[in-house]
Amino acid sequence: AARVAPLRCPCGGVDYIACCARLHRGELDAVTASQVMRARYSAFAGHDEAYLLRTWHPDTRPKRVPFESGLRWLGLDVIATTGGNLLDAEGIVEFHARYERANTPGVLHERSRFVRSNGCWVYVVGDQT
Repeated sequence: AARVAPLRCPCGGVDYIACCARLHRGELDAVTASQVMRARYSAFAGHDEAYLLRTWHPDTRPKRVPFESGLRWLGLDVIATTGGNLLDAEGIVEFHARYERANTPGVLHERSRFVRSNGCWVYVVGDQT
């Protein structure tokens, strides 16, 4: 039988099924703030509004996620994390997200703040530079 190559995860993981898919489907919760941030990046790349809303803090969550037409996410680099581990209540994840819009490359630089809400990591707010 022919072997099918794994679908690369948008967050940079080797295999989407083994990486972010189980989080997106709700089979697992992220263990760290960095893991939920990576899964959210993949959800933005794949327009998975349900996952994004589910992992957004209720105090800052929009009614809908405004996906930008013509924007293509190209890759993610986590620069630094502060807290956000198994026993922490909050964490900061700083990252660069590369994209292309109208054949023009760009980079989103953000420091995202995450907290635990009902035992799950959720995105609160991000500072973009």
